[in-house]
Amino acid sequence: MAEGWCRHLKGNFIQPFSAGMESHGLNPQAVKVMSEVAVDISHQQSKPLRDVLHIHFDYVITVCDRASLHCPVFPGKTKLFHVGFDDPPQLAKNSKTEEETLQHYRRVRDEIKKFVQGLPRSLTKPEKLKNRLLHSHQEFV
Repeated sequence: MAEGWCRHLKGNFIQPFSAGMESHGLNPQAVKVMSEVAVDISHQQSKPLRDVLHIHFDYVITVCDRASLHCPVFPGKTKLFHVGFDDPPQLAKNSKTEEETLQHYRRVRDEIKKFVQGLPRSLTKPEKLKNRLLHSHQEFV
């Protein structure tokens, strides 16, 4: 969802790449909630981090809470930031209905949008942004 928002909102000056610790395939619930806000991520591919390590990055932003513990070292002057968001599949694992599942995805989608809207300014003080997101959590529940 983060790559989709970056391409949609900041595609003129940010070239986003997304990768994870392992490839899981494209999540259909993520595709669905992003399509609700007219952002098509159906063409994106899930890829492992090792597939993008050859690219020079100015910034690497980890967004999954557990990623901050497993992020590799990037060479050169790459700046690393962690702005952890809840993991929608983990949140939804006990959901009883599709709508309940989608509510988790929508909340995280909207939090990621707020972060992306603040780029690149939000990279200077990510801890302040995270606090703001935590305090605004009530809006999305």
